[in-house]
Amino acid sequence: MRADNAEHNDESAEGLRIAVVASAFNASITKGLTAGAVDWLETANAHEVFVVQAPGAFELPLVAQRLASMGYDAVICLGAVVEGDTDHYEHVAHRTSEGLMRVQLDTGIPVSFGVLVVTEREHAIERSKPGSGNKGMEAAKAGVAAANTLRRLGPK
Repeated sequence: MRADNAEHNDESAEGLRIAVVASAFNASITKGLTAGAVDWLETANAHEVFVVQAPGAFELPLVAQRLASMGYDAVICLGAVVEGDTDHYEHVAHRTSEGLMRVQLDTGIPVSFGVLVVTEREHAIERSKPGSGNKGMEAAKAGVAAANTLRRLGPK
């Protein structure tokens, strides 16, 4: 049997309950990511969009895990980790990505990685602006596409 995604509209969020969790740290960036994700989800006709904040990127996996256990079809995680004078940002970025992957695999719920990991703050600002390059929007699209794929595959 062959599954062909070309026949399906993975950009429709119709019927899906989507949670968006954004880091409060670097809020000037994560607000733009969140707006990009939420605007796209509304345009894609998501049944429900629930938005919540985590203190920082490091806390995203814990909040995502709780949301995944609450029956959402996908969890979109947004944040920004910017390099500083120490290697702290490497630890935060690495543990955040590992944690989000673990949540996804442990729960079977798609968890999108919309966490910008950049060496220059300007790079994050550019990727959080409105428009086609908004990485929050891209994370929302990926989460919806994964949720639609799992829906087509049927129950575990």
